[in-house]
Amino acid sequence: MKKLQVFRIVISILLSTASTEALDYAKTGCKDSCGGIEIPFPFGIGSNCSVNEWYAIDCNSSKPYLSAFHNLEVSSVSLQEQTVTVKVPTISGCPNPLKNNSLIPSVDLGESPFLFSKTHNIFVVEGCGDAAILDDQNHFTGCSTTCLNESISEENNYSGISCQTTIPHYLQSYTVDLSRLQRLDGGGHCGSAFLVDEIYDDQVYEDYRVKNNSFIPISLMWTLKHNEIPNCWEGKVRRLTLDLGNGSYVSSKKCYCGVGREGNPYLHNQCQGISISIGLLFLAKIIFELYKLINKIKTKRRREKFFKHNGGLLLKQREATDTSLVDKTILFTATELEKATNHFDDNRILGRGGQGTVYKGMLSDGRIVAVKKSKVVDESQLEQFINEVVILSQINHRNVVKLLGCCLETEVPILVSEFIPNGTLYELIQGHTNDFPLSLNLRLQIAVEVSAALSYLHSETSIPIYHRDVKTTNILMDEKYRAKVSDFGTSRLVSIDQTHFTTLVKGTFGYLDPEYFQTSQFTEKSDVYSFGVVLLELLTTEKPISFTRFGENRNLATHFMLAMEKGHVMSIFDAMVVKEGSRDELLAIADLASRCLDANGRNRPTMKEVAMALEGMRTSHVSSAVQMIFGKVNSSTNIFMLPNDESMSTTINFRESISK
Repeated sequence: MKKLQVFRIVISILLSTASTEALDYAKTGCKDSCGGIEIPFPFGIGSNCSVNEWYAIDCNSSKPYLSAFHNLEVSSVSLQEQTVTVKVPTISGCPNPLKNNSLIPSVDLGESPFLFSKTHNIFVVEGCGDAAILDDQNHFTGCSTTCLNESISEENNYSGISCQTTIPHYLQSYTVDLSRLQRLDGGGHCGSAFLVDEIYDDQVYEDYRVKNNSFIPISLMWTLKHNEIPNCWEGKVRRLTLDLGNGSYVSSKKCYCGVGREGNPYLHNQCQGISISIGLLFLAKIIFELYKLINKIKTKRRREKFFKHNGGLLLKQREATDTSLVDKTILFTATELEKATNHFDDNRILGRGGQGTVYKGMLSDGRIVAVKKSKVVDESQLEQFINEVVILSQINHRNVVKLLGCCLETEVPILVSEFIPNGTLYELIQGHTNDFPLSLNLRLQIAVEVSAALSYLHSETSIPIYHRDVKTTNILMDEKYRAKVSDFGTSRLVSIDQTHFTTLVKGTFGYLDPEYFQTSQFTEKSDVYSFGVVLLELLTTEKPISFTRFGENRNLATHFMLAMEKGHVMSIFDAMVVKEGSRDELLAIADLASRCLDANGRNRPTMKEVAMALEGMRTSHVSSAVQMIFGKVNSSTNIFMLPNDESMSTTINFRESISK
C-alpha cells in the first residue's frame, strides 16, 4: 500500500512539473496575477513588465487597473480571444436632467490600441421606449420596447422589459441616446442602456436589478503593431485587419501556439506541448495499470502460498473425502474480511488475547461477526488446526459461540464467529452494580450453561474436544445474558480412547490445573479444574489472582480450599449470594467446587456430572424461592410451578409485586 502511494505521488509530481512550465505567462521577474486574476504578457504589472505603457497594469488593493485609463478595473485577459474585460459605469436615464435630449458619452479609448469588440459585446436596453448607440460618424444601432402602465414595478422603478442587439463596428468611442427611453406621461420611471460582454449578460441583469451595481463588464479587443513584437517566440503569427466602419482599418498582429500546444506565445520558450503532457499522462496510466496488474498477481500468489501454508489443501482434502462437510466449513476471502473490518481498523477491536486480536466486523449480507486474527501459527499443528476448524464449524450448541468459517489466505489464519454483544463473564462479575444485581439464580444459570457446553464438547461431539483455556474472559454473554463459551485457539481434539495428551503447558495462571502444570499431561479433568475456578468467581466475585490477598491466599482456588478446611467458607461468599441462598444450598455448591478443584484429577467429577449436579441445584433453588414467595401470598391464590427460566422470571415478578 505504501509503495502504491509513493508511485502515485511520483506520477503527480511529473505531471504537475510539465504543466507548471506552461503556466509561466508573465515576463521573468514580473508578477503574473493580481487579486487572483491572471495578467499575461503583453500586459504586465509594474514597470518594464508590459509591451508598452498602454498594457501596463496597476495592482491597487488587490485589484488590477489599466494604468492609462485610471478607473478601468480589469476582470480578465484572454490571449486566445485577444481581449481584455474591464468594468465601466452604466448609463442610466434616472434621474434624467435632460428632458429633451439625453446623449451620454461612453469611455473614450482615444489613441489607445483598444477597441470595443463587436464580436463579444451586445447593446442592452431596459425600460420603456427606445435607446440607441451612436458611433463617431453618427451611425446608430438601437432597439425599442413597448410596455403598459401595469407592467411598471413601483418597488424597483423598472418595467421588467428589455431588448438587446449587436453593435455594428469595432468602436473606439460611442454615445448613448436615452431621450426616448422615459415614459411619455412623465411618470419618471427609470430605464437604462449599456454595452456588455455577452458572456456576463445574465449576471449583469441580476446585479443591476437587485444590487443596483453601477459597473458592468465590457470586452475590449487589444491590438499590437508588427514592430512591437518582431517575432512570435513560439508557434505561428496571425495578421488581423479590423474594419472600423468609417473607411479606416486597424491592422494587428496575433501570436498563438501551434496545434497541440498551449501557453504564452508572446514569451520565449513558453509554449508547452499538450501532446507531451498527454503522452506522459498516457504513459503514467499504462505504468500504473501494469503496476496494479503485477501487484494483483503478486497478491494472488501470496494468498495462494498462505492458503497452502495454513492448511488449505488439507481442508479441501477433508471436504473431498467427507461429503457431510460440504457447505459446513465456510472459507472467507481476505478481501471480504478487510472490508468487513475496515482493513482491521483499531477502532473495531473488541479485545486482545494471547492467541490474537478480535475485531468487530459486518459481512456483506449485514451479519455482525467477530473476526479473530491469530498472532502465530504452529506449522507442526496444521493438521490438528484444520481438524478443529472442521469440527467446530459443525458444533451447534446454544452455549457455544458458533464458528462461521475461516480465512486461510492471510499470513496467519483468521477465524470468523458469531458476534456476542454483552461482553465477557469477567466484565459482568467485576462490573455488576446495584442497578444490575447479579442474583444467585443468574449465577447458577450461567454455571449450568457453561458446564453444559463443556460437557457437550467433552462427551457429545463426534471427537472429544478439550478447551484448555476455560476462564471468565472466554465466556461471553448474549443479549439475554446467556453464557456462550468462546475462544478455541488452544483447544485440542482427542480420540475417544485417548485419556490425555502431552504438550507444552499453556493456560492462564489462576485457572491452570496444578496436575497438568507438573506433568504436562492435559486431560478432560484439567478443564474441570478451570471450571471450578469460574464457579468460585461466580460465588465470591473475587478475581482468580488478587494482590489484595496475601501469600498463598492470592490464588482464589487456594484461598477457597483453605477456607473449606477451616470451616468458614461462607465468609468468602458474596453478600448477595449469602442473602439469597440457604446455608445448605451454598455448602452443596461449595462442596461441588472443592471436588472440581481437587489436586488429584482422578478425584474430580466429569463435566457431565458437574452439569447435572448444578442443574439440580438450580432447579431446587428456584423451587424453594417460588415456594417462599407464594407462602407470603394469600392462601386462596392458585399456586403453579414453572420450569427453569420461566420459573425464574415468575420469581422476579412476584418479588417486585411484594416489594411494591
